[in-house]
Amino acid sequence: MILHGDSSEDEVRRLFEEFTGPIFQKPPLRASVKRAVRVREIYACELLEMADRKVLFRIACQSGTYIRKFCSDLGQVLGFGAHMAELRRIRSGPFVEDKNLYTLHDLLRAKREYERCGDESPLREVVRPLEEALEYMPKVYIRDSAVDAICHGANLAIPGITKLDKHIERGDTVAIMTLKGEAVALGEALMTTEEIMELEKGIAVKTDRVVMRRGLYPPWKGK
Repeated sequence: MILHGDSSEDEVRRLFEEFTGPIFQKPPLRASVKRAVRVREIYACELLEMADRKVLFRIACQSGTYIRKFCSDLGQVLGFGAHMAELRRIRSGPFVEDKNLYTLHDLLRAKREYERCGDESPLREVVRPLEEALEYMPKVYIRDSAVDAICHGANLAIPGITKLDKHIERGDTVAIMTLKGEAVALGEALMTTEEIMELEKGIAVKTDRVVMRRGLYPPWKGK
């Protein structure tokens, strides 16, 4: 971030603390979403270096937060303005840049290795299972007999559920999983964890996006 005036490190740190937590934010003019005020959560904001009005900081925030707007708003509070000079995403969900992110060159090398000698291990290292991306998403596990219906777009009813994570709330996006830990679909929770545990019937999850190919599990034939 580039400050448009002089400020001390203590003042910038104080503002970072003030801007931590839920904040109101209106997307900038050049944005891909409607320019309406919305609330975004800032989990942490740490000053790393500061010199010649240049501020290097690390921020952990809710998806959809505009960092250039964050810098602009902070500059307004300082009274002389500020703008974002450079943005580097070092983490997204469970993926971090120094552990499990790869470049297209890595993918190309893995593909050539597979074509050259049939070794698929480099490809498996680069192309990760979908389930890794769902690591932090609340999950609902279903019976094998319910999988094919979900793959055809059916909503998930309570009898098809065998177990689920705690603290699921209505409106949460949840991952529908097989008992083997395979991702079947993503959906919107229509009930809380407590309601699903207490009730015997009803639609618990509205299926939004199916990710498993049809036919991997046999359809339920009934009695």
